[in-house]
Amino acid sequence: MARPTDTRSRSSRGPRLDAPKGLRTSMLGSRSNRPSRDRFGRFTEFIARAMGTPWFLLGLTLFCIAWIAFNSFAPDRVRFDDAALGFTALTLVLSLQASYAAPLILLAQNRQDDRERVQIEQDRQRSERNLSDTEYLAREVVALRLLVKDMASKDFIRAELRSLLEDLEKRDSGSGDERADRGGDQRTGDRVAKGSRTA
Repeated sequence: MARPTDTRSRSSRGPRLDAPKGLRTSMLGSRSNRPSRDRFGRFTEFIARAMGTPWFLLGLTLFCIAWIAFNSFAPDRVRFDDAALGFTALTLVLSLQASYAAPLILLAQNRQDDRERVQIEQDRQRSERNLSDTEYLAREVVALRLLVKDMASKDFIRAELRSLLEDLEKRDSGSGDERADRGGDQRTGDRVAKGSRTA
């Protein structure tokens, strides 16, 4: 009687080998509690891509204009950044944005470099496979050419058959002449024998 397998004991022993790698359970437990590096990398790429668009520059410009206009023309009691101090809060906000933007852009560039490195490696492996396949096919073509060169062509076979037929015809005509000569010699011998008998 077969025992029912316990899925908890199987997952505690190690990763399953009958499932694709992405679907295997981790030995250290579920990874859903930990933040994904890939998710953060996609987020950095999204930020870097968004910061490189004209819409981001337009939005940042409108934000700065609205900030300066509000703190310049609004009543004194609602202003939060003084123009006399050179809009210190705006400067701090823009510095904070720049200080976070630079590392996010660098992270996105690093991810792009990693992707390009993997792509270059795959292209190199693909080109090596193509080169080896091409060399194999070239060797096969050369071998086929050599085999075809060794094979007799129709013209060669016809020429050989004609020469054989000519040889056979010569042999047949030569053997017919020999037979005729032998027959003539035999007739003269018979005449000589008859003459000797009569004498």
